[in-house]
Amino acid sequence: MTHHTRPRSVREYPLAAQETGPYGITPGPDGSLWATLVHQGQIARLTREGSATLYSLDSAACGPSIITAGPDRALWFTRLHDNSIGRITTDGRADSFTLPTPDSKPFGITVGPDKALWCAQMNTDCVARVTTGGEITEFPLPTRGGFPSFITPGPDRTLYLTLNQANAIGRLTTDGQTTLYSLPTSGAGPVGITKGTDGAMWFVEINAGQIGCLTQDGHVREFPLPERDSRPHAITADPEGGFWFTEWGANRVGHITTEGEVDLFDLPSLASEAHGITVTADGIVWVALESGGIVSLTP
Repeated sequence: MTHHTRPRSVREYPLAAQETGPYGITPGPDGSLWATLVHQGQIARLTREGSATLYSLDSAACGPSIITAGPDRALWFTRLHDNSIGRITTDGRADSFTLPTPDSKPFGITVGPDKALWCAQMNTDCVARVTTGGEITEFPLPTRGGFPSFITPGPDRTLYLTLNQANAIGRLTTDGQTTLYSLPTSGAGPVGITKGTDGAMWFVEINAGQIGCLTQDGHVREFPLPERDSRPHAITADPEGGFWFTEWGANRVGHITTEGEVDLFDLPSLASEAHGITVTADGIVWVALESGGIVSLTP
């Protein structure tokens, strides 16, 4: 069942320029929201009161993409266009670490169960492990042209990642052992992935317009969205047990329960290009709009 729901409140936070391209977003250790500006080579810090600070990186063309809070109270992010992983402190001091394999196109990044950073390399069928000191180890995946995209911690000290072109979900141990789970829908194109409170891994299928669920015993369920061309992109778990996701092609944010019930929320700006999404502990949903701003929704 699907409901079109109006949130109790929606607040927009425009940034300095409309072409900055907010892309990834995460809560920081300082209580602020941190976002990547993929088109400008900047990182944005947004306070809960709405004050934004932009930090320019050493290259305007580095393509900062996905961002996560690290174990060292800094923010870590992938630099898609210059083959490196970036780090920025909460006072704006940034540095970066170059990956060993050229043109690997790092995209998804997360903190693993071993307190290292793990990133998916779209061009190389590899996952990289990066310590907070900058030591890098690459682990090959058993695919060719699999296009590993997002990565996130799973149960039992594992990591899970989406293989967008291999039409599969990968399970990775911290010593690099990989198990692949094929998806029932051909060409589904999995992208965002997150762990649910139910212990299952939930992910979006951008090409199929579906939400998928991979249980710990390897069973896959798929839930079609009302508009199959809505292009779901990112997904995150909420404190109540459900999941929030962005519909990049439909100018919406959606919520799905573990039973598959969907609520859809229209975004205030047309062609907002909703990408990254996160939920803070108070239940407020934060969305990075590539069109130029950040929006918060109170369900």
